[in-house]
Amino acid sequence: MLESLITSKTRLRLLVKFFVNSKTQSHLRGLADEFGESTNAIRKELNNLTKAGILVKESDKNKIAYMANVKHPFFTNIQDIIRKYLGLDKLLEQILERMGEVDQVVLVGDISKGIDSGKIDVVVTGDNLNEDYILSLSNRIEQIISRKVVLTLLDERMVSTGLILFDKEVGA
Repeated sequence: MLESLITSKTRLRLLVKFFVNSKTQSHLRGLADEFGESTNAIRKELNNLTKAGILVKESDKNKIAYMANVKHPFFTNIQDIIRKYLGLDKLLEQILERMGEVDQVVLVGDISKGIDSGKIDVVVTGDNLNEDYILSLSNRIEQIISRKVVLTLLDERMVSTGLILFDKEVGA
């Protein structure tokens, strides 16, 4: 559905890259390699998004690093749209609904780095998690969001470089 609003596939991939996890930074050549596209196509979209204030750039020696502009007035809105596009809102809703005493829901793997590989890896931590429900949940979520979902259950809280979608302790 978002593809009909954002007709440039490169622009959509850049928005996913930078707005799934606002800490993501990348360089032109790295993006070109990751997307398998020419540097010119990537540069054009980076310039458009930077000119609009959606991305910011920083000089890093001889390279320019791009990242989401967290101070942009529409930052939260864009991030919400991208997360809904990927189905992360539905995923979180389904996990919290009947999983038991969930402490954390952490996005790990490619998607936590802004790479939409079609697979979403999620770690759920907590006590007395409903393990039977988890087996049916993966398939149900995959049908809802049209992406492969791998759920991992842990008893202990984790410290991760992943993206925290929910943390009971922090209240987010």
